[in-house]
Amino acid sequence: MAGSVDISVVIATWNAESFLEVCLHSIYENTLKVSFEMVVVDNASVDGTLKMLAAFPEIKVIKNQTNRGVAPARNQGMKEAKGRYILLLDADTTVKPEALDVLVEFMDKNPQVGLAGPKLVSSKGELQLTCRHFPTIFSKVLRRVPFSLARELLKKEFLADWAHDSVREVDYVIGACQIIRREVFEDVSLLDERIFYGPEDIDYCIRMWRKGWAVCYNPSATVVHYEQRATKKQFFSSLTWLHLKGLAYYFLKYHYLFDTSRLKHPQRG
Repeated sequence: MAGSVDISVVIATWNAESFLEVCLHSIYENTLKVSFEMVVVDNASVDGTLKMLAAFPEIKVIKNQTNRGVAPARNQGMKEAKGRYILLLDADTTVKPEALDVLVEFMDKNPQVGLAGPKLVSSKGELQLTCRHFPTIFSKVLRRVPFSLARELLKKEFLADWAHDSVREVDYVIGACQIIRREVFEDVSLLDERIFYGPEDIDYCIRMWRKGWAVCYNPSATVVHYEQRATKKQFFSSLTWLHLKGLAYYFLKYHYLFDTSRLKHPQRG
C-alpha cells in the first residue's frame, strides 16, 4: 500500500558495483528517524553488481536484460515505490548522517514543495553547483569547453556567486538526488522515457513548476556525489551520442534555444 513507509529510495545502476555497495551501506547507517525501502534497477551490469546485491535480500531488485537508460529504469523503480516520498538517487553517492531524515522533515513542513535536492559535495567535501537556472543551448556547448572563460560565463546559470547556505526555490536540481512528494508523482507522472540519459531531471522539474509545485534546494541535507558520468569517460562513446540526442529532444520539446523565460509556463502560439 502506498504510504506505508516514509521514503522509497530508487537507484538505477549500471556497472557501478563498488559505488553502489558503499551507497547502500550509507543509507542503512545514516538514516535514523524515517522508515525507508530500497528499489535497485540494474541496467544489465556485467560486473559483480547482482552478486553483491544478493547480500541485501530486503532490497527489491529489478534486473533488466539491456541498458534501458536512466529515465526508463527510474520509472520502473518509481512504479514499485510505496513510500510517502520517492528519492531518486545515483549509485555513485553516499548519504551523510540524517540527510534523508532532514529531507523528509523539510517536505513534511513545506507542502507546496513538490521536489527538493540536498547539498551535493565531492569526495573532498567541495561544493558541487547542482541547483541551477534552466540551461540554454549556448550553456550546454560551453560545458564542453575546457577553459576558464567558459566557467565564468556559466556562473549565472549555476548560481555560482550564491553562498548555497539557505533553502531556495530554484529552476531545477540535478537528478543525482531528488526527493519527490508522492502526490506530485501521481500528478506529474513518470519521467520522460524518450530521454535515455539527461536531461530528464530538468524536464521533470519544468513539468512540476507547470503543475504548480515548487522545486527547492535544501543545504541542510548533504550527499557526497562522486560524479562518475559515463559521458566524461569517453566523449565519443555511444552513451555520449544518446545524451546529445536527449538534449536535442529536450530543446525541441520546449521550443527554445536561448530564451528560458517561459519555461515554467505552457508555451503559447
